[in-house]
Amino acid sequence: MSSITQFLMERSSEPRLEAPAPPRDVVDLALQCAARAPDHALLRPWRYLVIEGGALVALGNLFAQSCAADATEKARENARNAPLRAPMVIVGIASPKHHEKVPDVEQVMSAASGMSFLSLALSEAGYGVMWRSGSFAYDRAVLEGLGLAEGETITGFLYTGTVSSEKPPVPRPSCTDYVEEWIGPKQTRPWRV
Repeated sequence: MSSITQFLMERSSEPRLEAPAPPRDVVDLALQCAARAPDHALLRPWRYLVIEGGALVALGNLFAQSCAADATEKARENARNAPLRAPMVIVGIASPKHHEKVPDVEQVMSAASGMSFLSLALSEAGYGVMWRSGSFAYDRAVLEGLGLAEGETITGFLYTGTVSSEKPPVPRPSCTDYVEEWIGPKQTRPWRV
């Protein structure tokens, strides 16, 4: 097994993160890796916001504003504190460009692939990551507060920092649980290794 395959087999999301965050040179290299995502027609349909320090508090305030009018104060406080679960949050943004041969959905998938590459690069550098989305990623107040343009969407909030505690291994499914072999129109059979 190659070192890349082994790394992928051992990759996991890390929910418990603390300072220090990755330094700028590590983040810069990880963002360069993100830009290597498949990108039909080289449209570069993505951008990123790096948020740390006091800006995490401002992000939490945006999250709290996005709560429903009838939300409890506890729900608002949880939303306000969500970004404080890590010393750095990187917001992935899909920013499709008009192109007659490349539909927006392909561009959004490219941006999501970039988030995955970013996550893997930060993990490989020794930092924990947790890719989150949830209702905040779709809320108009959050989108506007982060300065997204019309037609842009959030691909996720990548929380990153130093892993504060080990977690138990996550059971992984077998390929036979989610893969079939296609053998013709409307015909499949179980995947066998």
